Amino acid sequence: MSTESGKKILIIEDEKPISDIIKFNLIKEGYGVETAYDGQEGLDKALSCGCDLVLLDIMLPIMSGFEVCKKIRETSEMPIIMLTAKEEEADKVLGLELGADDYITKPFGMRELLARIKANLRRTELLEGKTEQPADVQEFGKLQIDMNRYEVRKDGQPLDLTLREFELLKYLATRDDKVFSREQLLEDVWGYEYYGDIRTVDVTVRRLREKLEDDPGDPKYIITKRGIGYYFSKQ
Repeated sequence: MSTESGKKILIIEDEKPISDIIKFNLIKEGYGVETAYDGQEGLDKALSCGCDLVLLDIMLPIMSGFEVCKKIRETSEMPIIMLTAKEEEADKVLGLELGADDYITKPFGMRELLARIKANLRRTELLEGKTEQPADVQEFGKLQIDMNRYEVRKDGQPLDLTLREFELLKYLATRDDKVFSREQLLEDVWGYEYYGDIRTVDVTVRRLREKLEDDPGDPKYIITKRGIGYYFSKQ
């Protein structure tokens, strides 16, 4: 299917009326669309349809959205936006910890959903084009960060960071120990006016620390300024 955007989106949502509304609006925007109505069908399509982004409901028949997200992340880094009617913070945090890039709580406005889709696709395009840039390696203690090629090494060994994790690391590491609030990080790093929970930043910081730090419980790079936010210590 030829589309204006050239991008294909998979909707995994068991409530057909919701799926149909999303599909209608995505097609209007020029996206190709695939749909699935249970977790197993969604996982099968996610791994085979060549989609560029997944909209993934949490509450699904056969296999939950959490399980689908975890399985997708074992083999693919395609953006995943979780759709949920639940307000519990624990559900949102679990989705992010399993590798989701974003979440949006029902009921949501279509303009907000489209903005989040576009922002996540833009980040993917940046990552795909990283090898076209010349190297710009900066060293901080044991870390070597190639700012252009989106690569991070620790003691010479490559680290497997998601694009979102790298963007947060780069943002903090290039700003001279300045402290940023969670709200500011959401606005600047996530790339659009973010209506979600600032807990998103905390989850991403925790995942980064687990990959960067010798002791994540006693971080040396990404430091918490109590009551304010986070900053990067250049060692």
